[in-house]
Amino acid sequence: MASAMVVLIVDDNSAMRRVIRAVVWQLALDADIAECDDGAQAIEFCHKRRPDWVLMDIRLGGMNGIEASRQIKAQYPDIRIVIVTNYDDAGLREAAVSAGACAYLLKENLMDLRQIFTT
Repeated sequence: MASAMVVLIVDDNSAMRRVIRAVVWQLALDADIAECDDGAQAIEFCHKRRPDWVLMDIRLGGMNGIEASRQIKAQYPDIRIVIVTNYDDAGLREAAVSAGACAYLLKENLMDLRQIFTT
């Protein structure tokens, strides 16, 4: 039997983490969902658990999501990172792709995770 998909949600807003968790739960009922609120915690979690997916905000306390994504991808190239943000900005999109993110998703379009998870 295959193990559950592990999804890490990284956002400094606990209410937003709850919203993202609810959407992920709807889309992937067998997912093991974890949460943290900054980039350094995300890197530490990846060292311990190696999630399949990281849903990463950009604006975080301490290390931002772009730098955390860059460090995670350098160590674990198989982890898929989706930037989940409020900022519809071409420069940030470019930085996210450069850091290794496989997708850039606006928080208003969370249901698009279904397409991302199945590609």
